[in-house]
Amino acid sequence: MRKTERFPVHGSNALWQLYQTIPFWKVFWNTLIILIARYVPFLSMKRWLYRTCLRMEIGEQTAVALMATMDVLYPEKIRIGKNTIIGYNTTILTHEYLIHEYRLGDVVIGDHVMIGANSTILPGVTIGDHAMVGAGSVVTKDVPPHALVAGNPARIIRERATEGT
Repeated sequence: MRKTERFPVHGSNALWQLYQTIPFWKVFWNTLIILIARYVPFLSMKRWLYRTCLRMEIGEQTAVALMATMDVLYPEKIRIGKNTIIGYNTTILTHEYLIHEYRLGDVVIGDHVMIGANSTILPGVTIGDHAMVGAGSVVTKDVPPHALVAGNPARIIRERATEGT
C-alpha cells in the first residue's frame, strides 16, 4: 500500500484547481530547473541543481541519467540514497491529481539502488537498499531491500541474499 495523504476537492477536477493548491511561481521555477537538469550531462551539476534549487535529498555518488524527470510540483518530497542509479527517462512522482481529490506522498529510494530506464515511480513508494527495478517498470508499491522487481505493475521477480552486498 502506498503511503499518500489525500486532499478532497469540490467542483471541477483536482488538476483544474492546481494553482489553488500550489503557487504558480513554484511550479514555474521547478519546471525550469527540471528541464535544465534533464539535459545536463554533468552528474555533479545535476545533483547540485536538485539539492540546491529543488530541496531534494540526494546521496553522494548518485547518478541521475539523461532525461530523468523529477516531480514538478513537489520535488522536495523525493529522497534518494547514496550510490544509486536512476535510469534514462525515468519519472519519479510525488503527486497524483484525480477527479475528486489529489494525493501527495514521499518517495524514498535507498542506497545502492538501480532503477532501469523508462521506469515510473508513483507517490508514496519506498524502494529499499540494494533493490533493482527493471527497465520500463511502474512501481506502485514498496520494494523490499535486495529485491528485483519488474513489470507493470512492478512485481517481485526474486529477493537476493543479503550477504556480500
